[in-house]
Amino acid sequence: MAEITQLETIAAQVRRDIVRMVASAASGHPGGSLGAADVLTALYFDVMDIPQERIAQFAPGSDHGIGEDVFYLSNGHISPLFYSILARRGYFPAEELGGFRRIGTRVQGHPTPAKGLPGVRAASGSLGQGLSVAVGNALAKRLSGDDAHRVFVMMGDGELEEGQIWEAAMFAAARGVDNLVGIVDMNGQQIDGTCADVLGMGCARQLRAKWEAFGWTVLDMNGHDMRNIVDTLRYAKNDVCGHGKPVVILAKTVMGCGVDFMAGTNEWHGKAPSAEQAEAALAQLPTTSLGDY
Repeated sequence: MAEITQLETIAAQVRRDIVRMVASAASGHPGGSLGAADVLTALYFDVMDIPQERIAQFAPGSDHGIGEDVFYLSNGHISPLFYSILARRGYFPAEELGGFRRIGTRVQGHPTPAKGLPGVRAASGSLGQGLSVAVGNALAKRLSGDDAHRVFVMMGDGELEEGQIWEAAMFAAARGVDNLVGIVDMNGQQIDGTCADVLGMGCARQLRAKWEAFGWTVLDMNGHDMRNIVDTLRYAKNDVCGHGKPVVILAKTVMGCGVDFMAGTNEWHGKAPSAEQAEAALAQLPTTSLGDY
């Protein structure tokens, strides 16, 4: 298990990677990527059971994660975050991040196993599909006797407007898929404005009630307090899973966290910073011993 300060250092470097990737490509989604960086750092570097040999032997397109915990990114547009996490975890060299969104590279705008990138198990571009995929994998683990290992899936709060999410939620509860942990990145923003303005689903209390009505156990989490993140994810994995119900964590985050002019607005949902803006953003993000790619 990693120390909290170690995780915070990794998250800081991941944020630097995100800004540099999107600025270099002059396209991408920095806001949500920055906002969810702490959660994915905790997952991949502390909470999930991923043997090192499994990372080295990952077979894109055919690796279903038997014998390890598995993660799916449903809101695939935050690929800069996902790619940085995978690279820093050792799935592929960090230098490859420099090819983000460039023709012929494996680090395209949305993750896809077709590109052969280690760590990517499913394509995630069309929103709303990730929970269904995660439910399928969780059921496969049960059938193969590997249900002691958990399946995690991250969804955006704007993504909850997709009906397929709720079909999958209903199915998972009806089948007692209790080796599944959903994480909702609740930054309150989406491409066209705030979630409340586009298609409001109510406050956090009301969203909790919706998931509970569908038969899920619901936990709350501060998505920028690393200690709270680690404790909540460990609790979900080790204590709440395995009791007949799927689990969902409502993670309160800030879109663009770490960069003041990107924080708390949908303006940077899918907008790349200029060279000057990237320099200003990086000035706010501490350099780390991990180093820029």
